Amino acid sequence: MIESLQRIWAIALNTFRETTRNRVLYVLVLFAVALMAFSLVLGQLSLHENTRVIKDLGLAGMSAVGLVIALFVGVNLLSKELDRKTVFFVIPKPLDRHEFLLGKFVGMAVTLVVLVAVMSLTLAGVLAIEGGSHNIAMIRAEALVLLELMLVTALALLFSSFSSPYLSAMFTASLWVIGRNSVELRTLASGKLAGTPAGAVLETITALLPDFHAFYISGASIDGDTTLSVHESFVGWGYVAEIALYAFLYGGMCIAVAIVLFRRRDFT
Repeated sequence: MIESLQRIWAIALNTFRETTRNRVLYVLVLFAVALMAFSLVLGQLSLHENTRVIKDLGLAGMSAVGLVIALFVGVNLLSKELDRKTVFFVIPKPLDRHEFLLGKFVGMAVTLVVLVAVMSLTLAGVLAIEGGSHNIAMIRAEALVLLELMLVTALALLFSSFSSPYLSAMFTASLWVIGRNSVELRTLASGKLAGTPAGAVLETITALLPDFHAFYISGASIDGDTTLSVHESFVGWGYVAEIALYAFLYGGMCIAVAIVLFRRRDFT
């Protein structure tokens, strides 16, 4: 077990190094930082809502940039190894395929943790310039964004285990769009389409696919009545822990299926 964990960690560190060398990664992070800096200008144009604008734009930028990184880097975790033929040298060694796949995911997860931390510190600095505070509600919101990105990575790794990078990106992005609109889709299924075959199909789809709406809830509602906001009433750590468990279970299921599919691939 210890040797297996050491091999997984070795693959994870190598993945982290390779990912952080990607210039596109730095361009996207700089874009997020620039967006947070630009929020200072927009904050000045608002009527005494400087910090509110900065927080909203900061979280939106963090989520959008993180999604692009998790999506396009995630779908290339395996395809790059196949294109460069490095997998042919790694797999025959005393390294099981599930260790290789887990190492890739852990390496990407570490990368996302570092990126979200950097963007969070930048956002805290921008808020400090305007005299605002990076409070506990913001930390909870950023934790939810990180969990969302890790689940997106797990989905991307699942699709890339049997499909091309382009199709994997399309499938993952489609599930993310559906998941972000899960509340509206469930409302449609239980409203206008109630009692119809289309409504039943829609309810089944929203129940089986990942609920990404649960991760980005600032300005949204989780019970149909209370509107949540990082500026006022927000969720507690209990909700964050519940969503973390959901992400762990759903993401773990995706990784497990990816391992099964990856084991069946022929590299000869």
